[in-house]
Amino acid sequence: MTTLSRRKFLYTTGAAAAATLSAPLIARAAGETIKVGCLHDLSGALDSVGVPMNQVLQLAIKDINDNGGLLGKPVEAVVYDPQSNMSLYSQYATQLALKDKVDVVMGGITSASRETIRPIFHRYNTFYFYNTQYEGGVCDRNEITLGTTPAQTVKRVIPYAMNLFGKKVYTVAADYNYGHITAAWVKRYVEENGGEVIATEFFPLDVAQFGPTISKIQGAKPDFVLSAMVGTSHLGFYRQWAAAGMKGQIPIVSTVFGAGGSDQVILTAAESDGLISCFGYFEQIDNPVNKTFLEKVAAAYPDKKWVMSEISEVTYEGIMMWADAVRDAGSTKRDPLLEVLTSGKVYEMPAGKVKIDPKTQHAIRDVYIAECKDQVFQIKESFPDSQPEDTQMVCDLIKDPKANKHYEISL
Repeated sequence: MTTLSRRKFLYTTGAAAAATLSAPLIARAAGETIKVGCLHDLSGALDSVGVPMNQVLQLAIKDINDNGGLLGKPVEAVVYDPQSNMSLYSQYATQLALKDKVDVVMGGITSASRETIRPIFHRYNTFYFYNTQYEGGVCDRNEITLGTTPAQTVKRVIPYAMNLFGKKVYTVAADYNYGHITAAWVKRYVEENGGEVIATEFFPLDVAQFGPTISKIQGAKPDFVLSAMVGTSHLGFYRQWAAAGMKGQIPIVSTVFGAGGSDQVILTAAESDGLISCFGYFEQIDNPVNKTFLEKVAAAYPDKKWVMSEISEVTYEGIMMWADAVRDAGSTKRDPLLEVLTSGKVYEMPAGKVKIDPKTQHAIRDVYIAECKDQVFQIKESFPDSQPEDTQMVCDLIKDPKANKHYEISL
C-alpha cells in the first residue's frame, strides 16, 4: 500500500469537509428523540483519530434506530467539532448539557480534552462516556471509562519487550499528562522487571523534528525505545528513525502507535514493520462478533482508509452498552443505567468480553500484544479479564459515590 499524505488521508475520510463545522450536525428525526452528544475532533491536530470515532458512532446509532430505537423513540446524534481546541471543547460541552439537553455524551480524545469537559458534565448531571485509552486515575460516578489504562497495557508489554530485547529502555513521550504519567508507569514496570530507564524525553504535540533525539538514542544504545508519542506530528519520529537506519538496530515498543487507526496506514511498511503495541482491540481478533462488526463497518464506509483501532471500537462499545442499559433500565437517567452497567453483566464485544468494574466504572477487558507487519498488526499474546488496577488504587465509587476527581497516581 502506498503512503497517504495527511491531506489526502483527511480528504478520503471525509474530515476535510468536517473542518468547516461551526454548528452542530443533527441527525433529524420526527417527533421526540433520545439525544446522544458526539464530541470528537473532526478537524485539528487529532482529526485522524476523531473522524473514525465519529463515523463508528454514527454507524452504531444507525444500527440502534434500524432496530426500533430506544424506549419507542429514535436516537438523535448531536455532533460538534471541537477542532482539537480546548476552548471549543468547553463551549460545546456546555451547549450539549444546557442547550441541547442530551441524554448522554460520547466524546473527548486526549486527557486534556476529557478534563476540560468531564467537570462540566458532572456539574450538570449529563452522563458521560470516555471511550479512549488513557493514563488512569479518573474517579467520577458520572463517567464510564472504557479504554485501557497502563495497568492493563503497559504492565503487559514491558515484560514482553524486556524478555525479547533486554533491560535498558529509552522513553520518548508526548508532553502532557498522558505522556508524563505513562512515562512514570513505564519506569515503574521496567524497574519491577529488573530493568532501567536510561533517559526520558517529552515533546509537545506539534513537534515534528526528532533528529537530535535520535542522535541521543544512538549514543545511549538502549535495548529498545518505549514510545508514548501522540498524534500526526509525532509520526515524524518513526519516519526519521527509519530514515536514519535505526529500525534494524534498536526496536520500538509503543503504548499508543495504532491507537487511532491511521498510523500504520500513513506510514509505509518499511517505516512501521516490527513496531510492537498493546491495546484492548485489534482488527485481527478472531471471534464472530468482530467478524460481523468489521463487515458492517466495511459496508458503511467502503472507501475508508483508516484501520479499526481500540479507540474506534471502544466508541462503538460505549454507545451499544449505553443502549443496552437503556433497554434494561427502561430509562435514560444516569443512576438506573449505572445500576445495569455495574451489575457484573458481561458484554460480548468485537474486542472480546467487557464488563464494568463497579469500584472505578472502568472496563475490565481482554488485552492484546501485537506486532506491525506490512501495515497490519499480528496478535502475539492475549490477556483476558485485565483489571484497571492502577485506578483501583485510588478510586472506590462504592464507598464514595460523590467522587469527582482525576488522581495522579503516586508512583
